[in-house]
Amino acid sequence: MSIDTESCKHKPVYLGVVNINIEERTIGSVDVWRCTLCKKKFCEEKQLGIEELADLVGMPKIDPDAKWAVNVCKLQQGKYKWKLVKLNENGELKHECLDENVISLKVKDYKVEDSNHWSFLVDDNVNKAVEI
Repeated sequence: MSIDTESCKHKPVYLGVVNINIEERTIGSVDVWRCTLCKKKFCEEKQLGIEELADLVGMPKIDPDAKWAVNVCKLQQGKYKWKLVKLNENGELKHECLDENVISLKVKDYKVEDSNHWSFLVDDNVNKAVEI
């Protein structure tokens, strides 16, 4: 029996974490939760040293055809180097880059295709540390 994830009265439980590291030092994490009823996943970004709220708070919704990912900007230095995003299989991702300019990044097979940016899927890295 499958449950419609949109009409589900979600009962999320903690699934795990993806630690984001630079030179083996953790600079943030993505907490991953999963509904016990419909198995849909929810993610929450936690950047160490950032005192403002993340763009997505609580259990944000994600389209059924999208996946949770982390986008990494090679152009930025320090604490704002990565961001939790929702990626579609193909298309574009709007990214606030240097000087707060919003640019479009090409996405193919759930991966950002750009020489100055890269991404990885949260699903592939639960309970792991990823070096950026």
